[in-house]
Order: sequence, then C-alpha cells, then structure tokens
Amino acid sequence: MTTPMPEFTAAVARTDPAPRFARESDLISAILSGDRSAERHFYDRHVDRVYALILRMSGQFDLAQDWTQETFVRAFARIGQFRGDALLSTWLHSIAVSVTMNGLRTINRRAAWQLDLSHAEGVATQHAIADPDLRERMTQAIGELPEGCRAVFVLYDVEGYTHPEIGSLLGITVGTSKSQLFTARRKLRTALAPFVHLEDSQ
Repeated sequence: MTTPMPEFTAAVARTDPAPRFARESDLISAILSGDRSAERHFYDRHVDRVYALILRMSGQFDLAQDWTQETFVRAFARIGQFRGDALLSTWLHSIAVSVTMNGLRTINRRAAWQLDLSHAEGVATQHAIADPDLRERMTQAIGELPEGCRAVFVLYDVEGYTHPEIGSLLGITVGTSKSQLFTARRKLRTALAPFVHLEDSQ
C-alpha cells in the first residue's frame, strides 16, 4: 500500500483527536482499511520520537528528516505484517534504526572512496581548533562512534531501551549489546577527556 506522507513536522505538541484509536489493534485495522485519519493519527503520535531517535543516531538534521519520512513510508507499507509481539512504537523504532543504519553505511562507503584523495590535504592543513562547549563536543563524539556502538548507546542511554530490547531491535545478542555500550562509553570518555581536563584547570 502506498500512502502519501503528511508534510514533515517535528517537535510540535499534539493532542489526541481520535479516542477510537486508543487500542493499537483498532488503529492498525483502520490504517489497513484505508482510513486517512488513522494514517494521520499514527504519524502524529509517533513522528517526534522517531525523528529524535534518528537525529541522535545520524547527528544531521537533513538526514533525520529524510530518514524519518522513509521510516513512515516503510511502516505504512508493512503495517499488515505487525504481529503484536512488541509495542507498535518498538516495531516502528526498529524500522527507524534499520533505515538509519543502512543510510549511515551508504554514507560511509561514499566517504571511503574520497578518503585517499583528501587525506594528504587534510594532514597538511591541520591546525589547532578551540574546544567547543561540552554539548557540542558530546554531539560530535557520539557522531564519531562506530555505527553499532552509536546505535546501542543512543537506544540504551538516551532512549531507555533494555539490552534484550536492543538485541531484538538490532538483531544482536544481549552480550554484544553490552559490549558495544561499554566500548561506546569508553570512546566517549576518551574523546571528552581533554575538554574536561581543560575545564578542571580553569
């Protein structure tokens, strides 16, 4: 089923105008029947959290908007496959994570082709850069994490998912999730150490 997407809007407070969709099963049935108000309700209910999740994983506003739209396109196309084994929001977030991870891999592959050409110039033009504030440094450090570690860190430390839930979302074991979280936190501590030490010395 192809569904025209509503215009993207994030971080806007919304009310629930359709109490008849209080149960997820009712909402899904209405979407499958072609009810446009149900489609809009589904989008409005979940778009802000999906956008925030993708933004934290990608670190780029334009990518987050594009991949949020792609997430909902896929969700509408696959809504009939939802079995109710997890919350609808968890199912939707698994699609968002998949879209984001695949998008990041594509970007990384493109960047790898350009690395050899830009490396020499980059080394030659390196210079000292003043430390940004801690929030900007943290955002940058998260963006530089390996994609698997970044996904686990965002899902666990930011979104509040458990390791078993993350394992289900990413298709990894609980042990792998814990290991990647440990690695992410260690890399973040290393990346932020110079900034923290500078602050302590002032």
